[in-house]
Amino acid sequence: MEWRLLSSFPEEDRRAILDAAAHRSFARGEVLVHEDDPADCLHLIAEGRVAVQVSTPSGERATLNILSPGDYFGELSLVGERGRRRRSASVVALEPTQTLVISAATFEALCAKHPAFDQLIAAALALRIQQLSRRLLDALYVGLDRRLYRCLIDLAHIYGHEKGPVTIPLTQEDLAFLVGGTRPTVNQILQKLSAQKIIELHRGRVIVGDAAALQFKAKVTGEPPGYR
Repeated sequence: MEWRLLSSFPEEDRRAILDAAAHRSFARGEVLVHEDDPADCLHLIAEGRVAVQVSTPSGERATLNILSPGDYFGELSLVGERGRRRRSASVVALEPTQTLVISAATFEALCAKHPAFDQLIAAALALRIQQLSRRLLDALYVGLDRRLYRCLIDLAHIYGHEKGPVTIPLTQEDLAFLVGGTRPTVNQILQKLSAQKIIELHRGRVIVGDAAALQFKAKVTGEPPGYR
């Protein structure tokens, strides 16, 4: 497993962190962490895919992100005063999932022995800021249609393989939340892609059949300097 979060650490340090982690397994549909619960650990995703969800004012669940093996969540649980940290979102297993869990107490013990491990927090927050900055720039400078194309490309990479169609097992409502649009508008864009034979629409899933065409449509000119 290539852990992006640990990529800047020497092999010996990466092994020390992974050896200190506890292994957890979750069934499909199981909640790994609940929004607003006490936050006391960082999760590294070893197998499976999970959805990061928050509650909307209407009481519905909005999907903000999909994470796959090599990703992580819960970095804020290692920051600030222990006992006052809360989960900012729920995380739900979309399929059988395994994570490596580093508790706040374990992390503090590691840092006591190896002060360089403090860099883990900086690395986690830096990666998260990069992701959020990309999404903010997309929202400000990129139209909804191209945001959806890019989202489908990212999801095809998460769910895909080297050749052949890729099935993305998400609803159109999920996709709308991910790109910051309404379901009717997202449906219109998806219907056009379907008519062009780029994707297939099915109940509760989208099949990307022509990733190259989708990649071409996602290209944008005139983006701000330094974008991506």
